[in-house]
Amino acid sequence: MSQDDAPRLGIGIIGCGRVGASIGAAWRQAGHAIIGVSATSTASLERAEDMLPGVPVLDPDAIAERAELVLVAVPDDEIAPLVTGLADLGRIHAGQILVHCSGRYGTDVLDAGTRLGALPIALHPSLTFTGTDVDLSRLRQATIAVTAPAPIRPVGEALVVELGAEPIDIAEADRPLYHAAITHASNHSITILAEAMELLTEAGVADPSAVLHTLVDASVANTMQNGPKALTGPISRGDVGTIEAHLAALSEFSLSRSNPAVRNSYIALARSTAAKALAMGRITEAQAQQILSALD
Repeated sequence: MSQDDAPRLGIGIIGCGRVGASIGAAWRQAGHAIIGVSATSTASLERAEDMLPGVPVLDPDAIAERAELVLVAVPDDEIAPLVTGLADLGRIHAGQILVHCSGRYGTDVLDAGTRLGALPIALHPSLTFTGTDVDLSRLRQATIAVTAPAPIRPVGEALVVELGAEPIDIAEADRPLYHAAITHASNHSITILAEAMELLTEAGVADPSAVLHTLVDASVANTMQNGPKALTGPISRGDVGTIEAHLAALSEFSLSRSNPAVRNSYIALARSTAAKALAMGRITEAQAQQILSALD
């Protein structure tokens, strides 16, 4: 069956945050009908109007009652209580597809609906969402983790393909590790880059992003192609004096701001980098000990 021949679904979206709005808009582009969206805040109502024009704003119980597929796009800790509440109200029915986009959870969090015969699917895109049309093209370059019982997994994979993304299977038990990896790569990178921009500003650089842009792009590209072999810098060369100079500058910066956060994160990541450089044979055991002593 081609994508064009695939059955069209009536999809309801509970939660019009950035993810819910963008996923809903992408499924709408694929030919599915969005029968309703729940939105309460001013931002979510505006997002619904921009991304899902003409779609009625409904209460979650009305959406669940009417939809063939329900996308539960609420914060992680709200998924289970919401599904349980809808199940208790009799709004979830057998054969209905229940989908969430949390990286943390697999399908266990949907158990209240599954017990009533609903079909549970967990999808998690490897993407930072903006809640705008930009996301629609980015989805076509992303992977989406699919967790679902074996008989239902092809449905989840088909839903991903309709978004233009590439499905990857992640087992229920591996979901927390998968999400830790995604979070470490994305969220922690944002912290590191924001700290680097702060340091460059302190050093008198008017446009920190101009300094970092090409450097970071090249680092990411090299790492994606070569893995840890892409490692460069003073630690990989055993340049203890350079590391000591960094620490002195960071200590001065921390004192001026009464905030040791940047220095602390530099030290933590330098320790991890030294261990990796040692394991790869880039530095000797003696050099590693000198680096760790300096970091202490």
